[in-house]
Amino acid sequence: MIAPDTLAAFRAVAGPRGLIEDQDLIAPWLEDWRGKFHGEAAAILTPRSTQEVAAMVRCAAEHRVPLVPQGGNSSMVGGATPPADGSALILSLRAMNSIRRMDPEANLAVCEAGVILSHLHEAAQAVGRRFPLSLGAKGSATVGGLVSTNAGGTQVLRHGTMRALVEGIEAVLPDGSIHDGIAALKKDNRGYDLKQLLIGAEGTLGIVTAASLRLVPAIADRAVAWVGVNDPAQALALLRHMEQQLGPVVEGFEVIAADTLGFILSVIPGTRQPIDTLTPWHALIEVDLDAATDGPGAQQRMEAALASAFEKGLVIDAAIAASEAQAEAFWKLRESASEAERAQGPALQFDISVPIATMPRFMVDVAAACEARFPGTTASSFGHLGDGNVHFHVRAPRAGGTEGGKAWLASHGEDATRFVNDQVVAMNGSISAEHGIGQMKLAEFARLTEPAQIGAVRAIKRALDPLGLFNPGKLVPLATPV
Repeated sequence: MIAPDTLAAFRAVAGPRGLIEDQDLIAPWLEDWRGKFHGEAAAILTPRSTQEVAAMVRCAAEHRVPLVPQGGNSSMVGGATPPADGSALILSLRAMNSIRRMDPEANLAVCEAGVILSHLHEAAQAVGRRFPLSLGAKGSATVGGLVSTNAGGTQVLRHGTMRALVEGIEAVLPDGSIHDGIAALKKDNRGYDLKQLLIGAEGTLGIVTAASLRLVPAIADRAVAWVGVNDPAQALALLRHMEQQLGPVVEGFEVIAADTLGFILSVIPGTRQPIDTLTPWHALIEVDLDAATDGPGAQQRMEAALASAFEKGLVIDAAIAASEAQAEAFWKLRESASEAERAQGPALQFDISVPIATMPRFMVDVAAACEARFPGTTASSFGHLGDGNVHFHVRAPRAGGTEGGKAWLASHGEDATRFVNDQVVAMNGSISAEHGIGQMKLAEFARLTEPAQIGAVRAIKRALDPLGLFNPGKLVPLATPV
Protein backbone atom coordinates (compact mmCIF):
# COMPACT_ATOMS: atom_id res chain seq x y z
CA MET A 1 0.00 0.00 0.00
CA ILE A 2 1.04 3.60 -0.48
CA ALA A 3 2.62 5.22 2.56
CA PRO A 4 0.87 8.20 4.21
CA ASP A 5 3.78 10.56 3.55
CA THR A 6 3.68 9.64 -0.15
CA LEU A 7 -0.03 10.39 -0.29
CA ALA A 8 0.71 13.68 1.41
CA ALA A 9 3.17 14.52 -1.38
CA PHE A 10 0.48 13.88 -3.99
CA ARG A 11 -1.98 15.92 -1.94
CA ALA A 12 0.41 18.86 -2.02
CA VAL A 13 0.79 18.59 -5.80
CA ALA A 14 -2.86 17.92 -6.62
CA GLY A 15 -4.47 20.43 -4.29
CA PRO A 16 -7.79 20.00 -2.46
CA ARG A 17 -9.83 19.22 -5.58
CA GLY A 18 -7.26 17.04 -7.36
CA LEU A 19 -7.16 14.01 -5.05
CA ILE A 20 -10.12 11.79 -4.10
CA GLU A 21 -9.51 9.64 -1.01
CA ASP A 22 -13.09 8.77 -0.07
CA GLN A 23 -13.30 5.01 -0.62
CA ASP A 24 -17.02 5.18 -1.34
CA LEU A 25 -16.27 7.47 -4.29
CA ILE A 26 -13.31 5.36 -5.41
CA ALA A 27 -15.11 2.00 -5.25
CA PRO A 28 -17.01 2.22 -8.60
CA TRP A 29 -13.73 2.72 -10.46
CA LEU A 30 -11.94 -0.32 -9.05
CA GLU A 31 -13.72 -2.92 -11.17
CA ASP A 32 -13.75 -3.40 -14.94
CA TRP A 33 -16.94 -3.24 -17.03
CA ARG A 34 -17.28 -7.01 -17.23
CA GLY A 35 -16.66 -7.53 -13.53
CA LYS A 36 -13.73 -9.87 -14.15
CA PHE A 37 -10.99 -7.76 -12.55
CA HIS A 38 -10.98 -5.90 -9.24
CA GLY A 39 -8.22 -3.70 -7.89
CA GLU A 40 -7.48 -1.43 -4.99
CA ALA A 41 -6.35 2.20 -4.88
CA ALA A 42 -5.78 4.58 -2.01
CA ALA A 43 -6.79 7.56 -4.11
CA ILE A 44 -7.83 8.90 -7.50
CA LEU A 45 -5.90 11.79 -9.01
CA THR A 46 -8.18 14.17 -10.94
CA PRO A 47 -6.13 16.68 -12.95
CA ARG A 48 -7.83 19.51 -14.84
CA SER A 49 -5.00 20.46 -17.15
CA THR A 50 -2.07 18.93 -18.97
CA GLN A 51 0.30 20.80 -16.66
CA GLU A 52 -1.38 19.22 -13.64
CA VAL A 53 -1.01 15.78 -15.22
CA ALA A 54 2.69 16.46 -15.76
CA ALA A 55 3.17 17.55 -12.13
CA MET A 56 1.41 14.42 -10.87
CA VAL A 57 3.53 12.20 -13.12
CA ARG A 58 6.72 13.83 -11.84
CA CYS A 59 5.56 13.20 -8.27
CA ALA A 60 4.84 9.57 -9.15
CA ALA A 61 8.33 9.16 -10.62
CA GLU A 62 9.94 10.71 -7.56
CA HIS A 63 8.09 8.41 -5.17
CA ARG A 64 8.03 5.34 -7.47
CA VAL A 65 4.22 5.12 -7.47
CA PRO A 66 2.56 3.42 -10.46
CA LEU A 67 -0.29 5.27 -12.20
CA VAL A 68 -3.28 3.71 -13.94
CA PRO A 69 -4.82 6.13 -16.48
CA GLN A 70 -8.59 5.92 -16.64
CA GLY A 71 -11.35 7.52 -18.69
CA GLY A 72 -14.83 6.01 -18.83
CA ASN A 73 -13.61 2.69 -17.39
CA SER A 74 -15.32 0.82 -20.22
CA SER A 75 -12.38 -1.48 -21.03
CA MET A 76 -13.38 -5.00 -22.05
CA VAL A 77 -9.99 -6.48 -21.07
CA GLY A 78 -9.28 -5.01 -17.64
CA GLY A 79 -7.09 -2.33 -19.20
CA ALA A 80 -7.99 0.44 -16.76
CA THR A 81 -8.25 -1.53 -13.50
CA PRO A 82 -5.61 -0.86 -10.83
CA PRO A 83 -3.53 -3.71 -9.36
CA ALA A 84 -5.10 -5.72 -6.55
CA ASP A 85 -2.25 -4.95 -4.14
CA GLY A 86 -3.12 -1.25 -3.90
CA SER A 87 0.32 -0.18 -5.07
CA ALA A 88 -0.98 2.20 -7.76
CA LEU A 89 -3.07 5.34 -7.91
CA ILE A 90 -5.77 5.89 -10.52
CA LEU A 91 -5.19 8.95 -12.68
CA SER A 92 -8.60 9.95 -13.98
CA LEU A 93 -8.82 12.19 -17.05
CA ARG A 94 -12.58 12.67 -16.74
CA ALA A 95 -12.28 16.26 -15.48
CA MET A 96 -10.30 17.22 -18.59
CA ASN A 97 -13.43 17.30 -20.73
CA SER A 98 -13.15 20.46 -22.84
CA ILE A 99 -13.46 20.60 -26.59
CA ARG A 100 -10.71 23.14 -27.16
CA ARG A 101 -11.54 23.83 -30.77
CA MET A 102 -14.17 22.81 -33.28
CA ASP A 103 -13.11 23.82 -36.80
CA PRO A 104 -15.65 22.74 -39.42
CA GLU A 105 -13.70 24.38 -42.24
CA ALA A 106 -10.63 22.30 -41.46
CA ASN A 107 -12.77 19.26 -40.53
CA LEU A 108 -10.98 19.13 -37.19
CA ALA A 109 -11.87 18.88 -33.50
CA VAL A 110 -9.32 19.31 -30.73
CA CYS A 111 -10.60 17.48 -27.66
CA GLU A 112 -9.23 16.83 -24.21
CA ALA A 113 -8.94 13.23 -23.09
CA GLY A 114 -12.04 13.25 -20.87
CA VAL A 115 -14.48 14.28 -23.58
CA ILE A 116 -17.22 11.63 -23.79
CA LEU A 117 -17.76 10.26 -27.28
CA SER A 118 -21.47 11.07 -27.41
CA HIS A 119 -20.70 14.69 -26.42
CA LEU A 120 -18.20 14.92 -29.29
CA HIS A 121 -20.89 13.59 -31.64
CA GLU A 122 -23.30 16.30 -30.48
CA ALA A 123 -20.71 19.10 -30.78
CA ALA A 124 -19.73 18.04 -34.29
CA GLN A 125 -23.36 17.81 -35.36
CA ALA A 126 -23.95 21.37 -34.14
CA VAL A 127 -21.45 22.68 -36.72
CA GLY A 128 -22.58 20.47 -39.60
CA ARG A 129 -19.92 17.79 -39.17
CA ARG A 130 -19.60 14.41 -37.51
CA PHE A 131 -16.93 12.28 -35.88
CA PRO A 132 -17.25 8.96 -37.74
CA LEU A 133 -16.64 6.50 -34.92
CA SER A 134 -19.39 5.03 -32.78
CA LEU A 135 -19.76 2.12 -30.39
CA GLY A 136 -22.12 0.81 -27.77
CA ALA A 137 -20.29 2.57 -24.92
CA LYS A 138 -20.46 6.00 -26.58
CA GLY A 139 -22.21 7.43 -23.51
CA SER A 140 -19.23 6.68 -21.25
CA ALA A 141 -16.17 6.05 -23.44
CA THR A 142 -13.77 8.99 -23.57
CA VAL A 143 -11.46 10.35 -26.25
CA GLY A 144 -8.33 9.43 -24.29
CA GLY A 145 -9.47 5.83 -23.91
CA LEU A 146 -10.49 5.60 -27.57
CA VAL A 147 -7.05 6.82 -28.64
CA SER A 148 -5.18 4.63 -26.16
CA THR A 149 -6.98 1.47 -27.30
CA ASN A 150 -7.14 2.33 -31.02
CA ALA A 151 -10.90 1.86 -30.83
CA GLY A 152 -12.84 0.63 -33.84
CA GLY A 153 -16.62 0.45 -33.68
CA THR A 154 -19.25 0.19 -36.37
CA GLN A 155 -17.94 2.62 -39.00
CA VAL A 156 -14.44 1.23 -39.58
CA LEU A 157 -15.56 -0.19 -42.93
CA ARG A 158 -15.59 3.31 -44.41
CA HIS A 159 -13.57 5.50 -42.04
CA GLY A 160 -11.03 3.25 -40.32
CA THR A 161 -10.03 2.90 -36.65
CA MET A 162 -8.80 5.69 -34.39
CA ARG A 163 -5.40 5.47 -36.08
CA ALA A 164 -7.01 6.87 -39.22
CA LEU A 165 -8.96 9.54 -37.33
CA VAL A 166 -6.29 10.99 -35.03
CA GLU A 167 -4.42 13.89 -36.63
CA GLY A 168 -2.37 14.92 -33.59
CA ILE A 169 -1.75 14.02 -29.94
CA GLU A 170 -0.77 15.80 -26.76
CA ALA A 171 0.51 13.50 -24.03
CA VAL A 172 2.53 13.39 -20.83
CA LEU A 173 5.45 10.95 -20.97
CA PRO A 174 6.69 8.89 -18.00
CA ASP A 175 9.39 11.42 -17.05
CA GLY A 176 6.76 14.16 -16.72
CA SER A 177 7.64 15.89 -19.98
CA ILE A 178 4.84 17.04 -22.30
CA HIS A 179 4.75 15.84 -25.89
CA ASP A 180 3.04 18.60 -27.85
CA GLY A 181 2.09 16.91 -31.08
CA ILE A 182 -1.42 18.32 -31.26
CA ALA A 183 -0.91 20.10 -34.61
CA ALA A 184 -2.69 18.34 -37.47
CA LEU A 185 0.17 17.98 -39.95
CA LYS A 186 -0.34 16.00 -43.13
CA LYS A 187 3.43 15.61 -43.55
CA ASP A 188 5.89 15.33 -40.66
CA ASN A 189 9.12 13.41 -41.16
CA ARG A 190 10.91 14.22 -37.90
CA GLY A 191 11.88 10.67 -37.06
CA TYR A 192 9.75 8.18 -35.15
CA ASP A 193 6.02 8.90 -35.13
CA LEU A 194 5.17 9.25 -31.44
CA LYS A 195 1.51 9.78 -32.35
CA GLN A 196 1.18 6.30 -33.81
CA LEU A 197 3.24 4.82 -30.98
CA LEU A 198 0.89 6.25 -28.36
CA ILE A 199 -2.27 5.21 -30.21
CA GLY A 200 -3.12 1.73 -29.01
CA ALA A 201 -0.45 1.74 -26.27
CA GLU A 202 -3.14 1.42 -23.55
CA GLY A 203 -1.53 4.10 -21.39
CA THR A 204 1.70 2.12 -20.95
CA LEU A 205 3.93 4.66 -22.74
CA GLY A 206 2.21 8.01 -22.18
CA ILE A 207 -0.93 9.58 -20.81
CA VAL A 208 -2.94 11.10 -23.64
CA THR A 209 -4.27 14.49 -22.54
CA ALA A 210 -5.74 15.76 -25.83
CA ALA A 211 -6.12 14.80 -29.48
CA SER A 212 -6.83 16.45 -32.80
CA LEU A 213 -9.52 14.40 -34.50
CA ARG A 214 -10.67 14.25 -38.10
CA LEU A 215 -14.27 15.20 -38.81
CA VAL A 216 -16.29 14.42 -41.93
CA PRO A 217 -19.37 16.08 -43.47
CA ALA A 218 -22.64 15.48 -41.69
CA ILE A 219 -24.93 12.83 -43.10
CA ALA A 220 -27.42 14.42 -45.45
CA ASP A 221 -29.31 11.23 -46.21
CA ARG A 222 -29.07 7.68 -44.92
CA ALA A 223 -30.77 4.33 -45.26
CA VAL A 224 -30.58 1.47 -42.80
CA ALA A 225 -31.67 -2.08 -43.60
CA TRP A 226 -32.03 -5.30 -41.62
CA VAL A 227 -31.51 -8.37 -43.78
CA GLY A 228 -31.97 -12.07 -43.08
CA VAL A 229 -29.39 -14.43 -44.59
CA ASN A 230 -28.56 -18.13 -44.43
CA ASP A 231 -25.01 -17.93 -43.12
CA PRO A 232 -21.93 -15.68 -42.87
CA ALA A 233 -20.74 -16.74 -46.32
CA GLN A 234 -23.94 -15.40 -47.83
CA ALA A 235 -23.59 -12.26 -45.71
CA LEU A 236 -20.10 -11.66 -47.10
CA ALA A 237 -21.35 -12.19 -50.65
CA LEU A 238 -24.09 -9.66 -49.90
CA LEU A 239 -21.53 -7.15 -48.61
CA ARG A 240 -19.45 -7.46 -51.78
CA HIS A 241 -22.60 -7.06 -53.85
CA MET A 242 -23.60 -3.90 -51.96
CA GLU A 243 -20.11 -2.45 -52.36
CA GLN A 244 -20.15 -3.20 -56.07
CA GLN A 245 -23.58 -1.62 -56.48
CA LEU A 246 -23.12 1.38 -54.20
CA GLY A 247 -19.40 2.08 -53.84
CA PRO A 248 -17.89 3.72 -50.73
CA VAL A 249 -21.21 4.98 -49.34
CA VAL A 250 -21.68 1.64 -47.54
CA GLU A 251 -20.74 2.81 -44.04
CA GLY A 252 -21.76 -0.09 -41.84
CA PHE A 253 -22.19 -3.82 -42.30
CA GLU A 254 -22.75 -5.87 -39.15
CA VAL A 255 -23.66 -9.54 -38.75
CA ILE A 256 -25.54 -11.14 -35.86
CA ALA A 257 -26.33 -14.79 -35.25
CA ALA A 258 -29.97 -15.68 -34.57
CA ASP A 259 -29.28 -16.81 -31.01
CA THR A 260 -27.65 -13.48 -30.12
CA LEU A 261 -30.63 -11.62 -31.61
CA GLY A 262 -32.90 -13.79 -29.48
CA PHE A 263 -30.97 -12.82 -26.36
CA ILE A 264 -31.29 -9.13 -27.27
CA LEU A 265 -35.05 -9.38 -27.80
CA SER A 266 -35.50 -11.22 -24.50
CA VAL A 267 -33.57 -8.86 -22.23
CA ILE A 268 -33.49 -5.38 -23.83
CA PRO A 269 -36.75 -3.46 -23.28
CA GLY A 270 -38.46 -1.93 -26.29
CA THR A 271 -36.78 -4.13 -28.91
CA ARG A 272 -38.55 -6.12 -31.59
CA GLN A 273 -37.59 -8.36 -34.49
CA PRO A 274 -37.15 -6.22 -37.64
CA ILE A 275 -38.27 -8.87 -40.15
CA ASP A 276 -41.04 -11.46 -40.00
CA THR A 277 -39.00 -14.36 -41.33
CA LEU A 278 -36.90 -16.34 -38.86
CA THR A 279 -33.43 -16.65 -40.37
CA PRO A 280 -30.20 -18.22 -39.03
CA TRP A 281 -28.18 -15.03 -39.49
CA HIS A 282 -28.81 -11.32 -39.85
CA ALA A 283 -27.02 -8.38 -41.46
CA LEU A 284 -27.41 -4.73 -40.53
CA ILE A 285 -26.48 -2.38 -43.38
CA GLU A 286 -26.16 1.40 -43.42
CA VAL A 287 -25.72 3.60 -46.50
CA ASP A 288 -24.79 7.25 -45.89
CA LEU A 289 -24.72 10.16 -48.29
CA ASP A 290 -23.31 13.62 -47.57
CA ALA A 291 -24.56 16.85 -49.07
CA ALA A 292 -22.12 16.67 -51.98
CA THR A 293 -23.51 13.38 -53.32
CA ASP A 294 -25.50 13.60 -56.56
CA GLY A 295 -28.10 11.19 -57.93
CA PRO A 296 -30.72 9.04 -56.18
CA GLY A 297 -31.24 9.25 -52.43
CA ALA A 298 -29.95 6.71 -49.93
CA GLN A 299 -33.32 4.93 -49.66
CA GLN A 300 -33.58 4.49 -53.42
CA ARG A 301 -30.03 3.22 -53.65
CA MET A 302 -30.56 0.75 -50.84
CA GLU A 303 -33.80 -0.51 -52.40
CA ALA A 304 -32.18 -1.01 -55.80
CA ALA A 305 -29.14 -2.79 -54.38
CA LEU A 306 -31.24 -5.10 -52.22
CA ALA A 307 -33.62 -5.82 -55.10
CA SER A 308 -30.73 -7.06 -57.23
CA ALA A 309 -29.43 -9.01 -54.22
CA PHE A 310 -32.81 -10.75 -53.96
CA GLU A 311 -32.56 -11.67 -57.64
CA LYS A 312 -29.15 -13.23 -57.01
CA GLY A 313 -30.40 -15.24 -54.05
CA LEU A 314 -28.30 -13.34 -51.50
CA VAL A 315 -31.22 -12.31 -49.28
CA ILE A 316 -33.98 -14.28 -47.52
CA ASP A 317 -35.93 -11.30 -46.21
CA ALA A 318 -35.24 -7.62 -45.62
CA ALA A 319 -36.69 -4.46 -44.09
CA ILE A 320 -35.52 -0.93 -44.82
CA ALA A 321 -36.08 1.51 -41.95
CA ALA A 322 -38.98 3.82 -42.81
CA SER A 323 -37.91 6.55 -40.37
CA GLU A 324 -34.99 7.75 -38.28
CA ALA A 325 -36.65 6.23 -35.23
CA GLN A 326 -36.79 2.85 -36.90
CA ALA A 327 -33.19 3.18 -38.10
CA GLU A 328 -32.12 3.87 -34.52
CA ALA A 329 -34.17 0.89 -33.35
CA PHE A 330 -32.27 -1.35 -35.77
CA TRP A 331 -28.95 -0.02 -34.46
CA LYS A 332 -30.09 -0.41 -30.86
CA LEU A 333 -30.33 -4.14 -31.49
CA ARG A 334 -26.70 -4.29 -32.60
CA GLU A 335 -25.40 -1.97 -29.89
CA SER A 336 -27.16 -4.01 -27.20
CA ALA A 337 -25.51 -7.28 -28.23
CA SER A 338 -22.73 -7.16 -25.61
CA GLU A 339 -25.15 -6.31 -22.81
CA ALA A 340 -27.54 -9.07 -23.86
CA GLU A 341 -24.75 -11.64 -24.11
CA ARG A 342 -23.49 -10.68 -20.65
CA ALA A 343 -26.98 -11.29 -19.25
CA GLN A 344 -26.84 -14.92 -20.40
CA GLY A 345 -24.41 -15.84 -17.63
CA PRO A 346 -20.77 -16.90 -17.48
CA ALA A 347 -19.03 -16.97 -20.86
CA LEU A 348 -15.71 -16.49 -22.59
CA GLN A 349 -15.66 -13.43 -24.83
CA PHE A 350 -13.25 -13.10 -27.74
CA ASP A 351 -12.56 -10.01 -29.83
CA ILE A 352 -10.78 -11.44 -32.86
CA SER A 353 -9.91 -10.64 -36.44
CA VAL A 354 -9.01 -12.90 -39.34
CA PRO A 355 -8.71 -12.15 -43.06
CA ILE A 356 -12.15 -11.13 -44.30
CA ALA A 357 -12.36 -13.97 -46.82
CA THR A 358 -11.76 -16.44 -43.98
CA MET A 359 -14.22 -14.96 -41.52
CA PRO A 360 -17.37 -16.88 -42.60
CA ARG A 361 -15.55 -20.18 -42.14
CA PHE A 362 -14.26 -19.08 -38.74
CA MET A 363 -17.70 -18.04 -37.52
CA VAL A 364 -19.31 -21.36 -38.42
CA ASP A 365 -16.55 -23.94 -38.11
CA VAL A 366 -14.91 -22.70 -34.93
CA ALA A 367 -18.29 -22.38 -33.18
CA ALA A 368 -19.07 -26.00 -34.09
CA ALA A 369 -15.60 -27.12 -33.05
CA CYS A 370 -15.95 -25.44 -29.66
CA GLU A 371 -19.31 -27.04 -28.98
CA ALA A 372 -17.91 -30.44 -29.93
CA ARG A 373 -14.72 -30.03 -27.91
CA PHE A 374 -16.49 -28.68 -24.81
CA PRO A 375 -19.87 -30.47 -24.48
CA GLY A 376 -22.73 -28.36 -23.16
CA THR A 377 -21.29 -25.07 -24.36
CA THR A 378 -22.85 -22.89 -27.05
CA ALA A 379 -20.87 -20.57 -29.29
CA SER A 380 -21.75 -17.81 -31.75
CA SER A 381 -20.57 -14.43 -32.90
CA PHE A 382 -21.58 -10.94 -33.97
CA GLY A 383 -19.77 -7.90 -35.27
CA HIS A 384 -18.03 -6.14 -38.09
CA LEU A 385 -17.87 -8.63 -40.93
CA GLY A 386 -16.57 -6.05 -43.39
CA ASP A 387 -13.57 -5.39 -41.12
CA GLY A 388 -12.80 -9.04 -40.50
CA ASN A 389 -13.56 -8.51 -36.80
CA VAL A 390 -16.22 -10.29 -34.75
CA HIS A 391 -16.98 -10.80 -31.08
CA PHE A 392 -17.02 -14.54 -30.54
CA HIS A 393 -18.64 -15.89 -27.36
CA VAL A 394 -18.40 -19.35 -25.83
CA ARG A 395 -21.11 -19.70 -23.19
CA ALA A 396 -20.63 -22.03 -20.26
CA PRO A 397 -23.02 -24.99 -19.96
CA ARG A 398 -26.32 -23.96 -18.37
CA ALA A 399 -26.41 -26.99 -16.07
CA GLY A 400 -25.91 -25.77 -12.52
CA GLY A 401 -26.94 -22.20 -13.26
CA THR A 402 -24.62 -19.28 -12.67
CA GLU A 403 -22.52 -21.04 -10.07
CA GLY A 404 -22.16 -24.07 -12.32
CA GLY A 405 -21.10 -21.78 -15.16
CA LYS A 406 -18.47 -20.12 -13.00
CA ALA A 407 -17.17 -23.53 -11.97
CA TRP A 408 -16.93 -24.56 -15.64
CA LEU A 409 -14.97 -21.42 -16.47
CA ALA A 410 -12.61 -22.07 -13.57
CA SER A 411 -11.91 -25.63 -14.70
CA HIS A 412 -12.16 -25.33 -18.50
CA GLY A 413 -11.88 -21.64 -19.32
CA GLU A 414 -8.14 -21.63 -19.91
CA ASP A 415 -8.29 -24.66 -22.20
CA ALA A 416 -11.20 -23.20 -24.17
CA THR A 417 -9.44 -19.85 -24.49
CA ARG A 418 -6.31 -21.48 -25.83
CA PHE A 419 -8.38 -23.61 -28.21
CA VAL A 420 -10.17 -20.62 -29.74
CA ASN A 421 -7.05 -18.48 -29.93
CA ASP A 422 -5.16 -21.31 -31.61
CA GLN A 423 -7.84 -21.39 -34.31
CA VAL A 424 -7.51 -17.62 -34.78
CA VAL A 425 -3.74 -17.82 -35.20
CA ALA A 426 -4.03 -20.81 -37.53
CA MET A 427 -6.15 -18.59 -39.78
CA ASN A 428 -3.50 -15.83 -39.68
CA GLY A 429 -5.61 -13.69 -37.38
CA SER A 430 -5.25 -11.58 -34.25
CA ILE A 431 -6.54 -12.36 -30.75
CA SER A 432 -7.26 -8.66 -30.22
CA ALA A 433 -9.02 -6.71 -32.96
CA GLU A 434 -10.25 -3.61 -31.15
CA HIS A 435 -10.43 -4.11 -27.38
CA GLY A 436 -6.70 -4.24 -26.72
CA ILE A 437 -4.66 -6.65 -24.60
CA GLY A 438 -5.14 -5.16 -21.13
CA GLN A 439 -4.50 -7.79 -18.49
CA MET A 440 -7.05 -10.33 -19.69
CA LYS A 441 -5.11 -11.31 -22.83
CA LEU A 442 -1.58 -10.79 -21.55
CA ALA A 443 -0.62 -14.45 -21.24
CA GLU A 444 -2.08 -15.40 -24.61
CA PHE A 445 -0.42 -12.40 -26.26
CA ALA A 446 2.93 -13.63 -24.95
CA ARG A 447 2.22 -17.23 -25.98
CA LEU A 448 1.06 -16.57 -29.52
CA THR A 449 3.09 -13.56 -30.65
CA GLU A 450 6.33 -13.80 -32.60
CA PRO A 451 9.46 -13.22 -30.46
CA ALA A 452 10.53 -10.27 -32.60
CA GLN A 453 7.32 -8.38 -31.83
CA ILE A 454 7.37 -9.23 -28.13
CA GLY A 455 11.00 -8.14 -27.92
CA ALA A 456 10.23 -4.83 -29.60
CA VAL A 457 7.26 -4.17 -27.28
CA ARG A 458 9.41 -4.83 -24.21
CA ALA A 459 12.26 -2.69 -25.51
CA ILE A 460 10.01 0.28 -26.25
CA LYS A 461 8.43 0.02 -22.79
CA ARG A 462 11.84 -0.08 -21.10
CA ALA A 463 13.08 2.88 -23.12
CA LEU A 464 10.14 5.20 -22.49
CA ASP A 465 9.06 3.98 -19.03
CA PRO A 466 12.22 2.59 -17.36
CA LEU A 467 10.59 2.63 -13.91
CA GLY A 468 7.57 0.67 -15.17
CA LEU A 469 5.10 3.11 -13.59
CA PHE A 470 2.58 3.60 -16.40
CA ASN A 471 -0.37 1.18 -16.29
CA PRO A 472 1.57 -1.77 -14.86
CA GLY A 473 0.48 -5.28 -15.73
CA LYS A 474 -1.20 -4.25 -18.99
CA LEU A 475 -0.25 -4.98 -22.62
CA VAL A 476 3.47 -5.60 -22.07
CA PRO A 477 4.38 -9.24 -21.31
CA LEU A 478 7.59 -8.64 -19.37
CA ALA A 479 9.87 -11.63 -18.85
CA THR A 480 11.17 -10.04 -15.68
CA PRO A 481 10.01 -6.99 -13.74
CA VAL A 482 11.31 -3.70 -15.11
